Amino acid sequence: MKYYIIAGEASGDLHGSNLIKAIRQKDANAQIRCWGGDLMEQAGGVLAKHYKDMAFMGFLEVIKNIPTIFKNISFCKEDIGKFNPDVVVFIDFSGFNLRIAKWAKANGFRTNYYISPQIWASREGRIKKIKRDIDQMHVILPFEKDFYEKKHGYPVHFVGHPLIDAIDNTDIPEETEFRLQNSLHPENPIIALLPGSRKQEVQKMLAVMLSVTKDFPQYQFVIAGAPSLSQDFYSSYRNENKVGYVSNQTYTLLKYSHAALVTSGTATLETALFGIPQVVCYKGNWISYQIAKRIITLEYISLVNLIMDKEVVKELIQNDLTTANLKQELGKIVEGPKREAILDDYQILRKKLGGKGASQLAAQLIVENA
Repeated sequence: MKYYIIAGEASGDLHGSNLIKAIRQKDANAQIRCWGGDLMEQAGGVLAKHYKDMAFMGFLEVIKNIPTIFKNISFCKEDIGKFNPDVVVFIDFSGFNLRIAKWAKANGFRTNYYISPQIWASREGRIKKIKRDIDQMHVILPFEKDFYEKKHGYPVHFVGHPLIDAIDNTDIPEETEFRLQNSLHPENPIIALLPGSRKQEVQKMLAVMLSVTKDFPQYQFVIAGAPSLSQDFYSSYRNENKVGYVSNQTYTLLKYSHAALVTSGTATLETALFGIPQVVCYKGNWISYQIAKRIITLEYISLVNLIMDKEVVKELIQNDLTTANLKQELGKIVEGPKREAILDDYQILRKKLGGKGASQLAAQLIVENA
């Protein structure tokens, strides 16, 4: 069969690549065309568009890039039509994907959504579009099943969280080799800095993260470079602060870290699954933040706290993200009772996520119902 898969950012590329591998195991004759990144291409998908050409962060950034976005939408519809797939699979990236889903459903294509749009966080009215345009929804967060089925009468499949599989399937080198390869201190405990994957995001987050390095001289701070950004982009931050840097090795970095400063997003959950205490950070464009604050109804922004329905990890958002606050909160998690409490809650979190096999289960449902 023919599968057309659309992912629009780094996390979608990761989960899309594992989904492609699982689909190919269940359908030996699968033809897969995709929007995604290097990982999806390496897994066997034929790349129609790279996510680097689509990643716009915040309301203002989206508005500035509207002409490009509409060109991408037109190209995507045309490309789907030419490929004529048995099923179109959408991975997260709701602003783009829900537009394409409406067109795909109206034109007779079967539609599956893997990793639900976060309509439980904002613009819940999008449930009408999902009911109309999506034939089958595969959710990855435990509370999403009740949200869709009990609140909105829309049946979905809870497949578990694919990050568990992604982490378990990653080859991790020995710590000594990792430190030597990346010119890191051979012994000092590592504090990982995960400032995000988009250029605008990293520019806002990294400076304040690095502002606390001088207060923790016994630790080795290491930046996790995003695959979508060049090494040169990080050079000025590294030279000024004498910190370490790794590229395309975030999971290995987390494996050997003692604590982490993490930009809100999927990375907060990845950090938790590696058992690393963290402080969650977020600072966006002022206007974008003011708009978001008025439409997002959640008490928390990190997936860790949302899933646990309580504050497990500290969130420093917008004006609260200061050097003083970051120093205080980081100090609490490098040692002491706060650190131990976080580690205990992480064990409960992992159980809530449903264990291994998300990619395999989602692939099975997609293949069987295509």
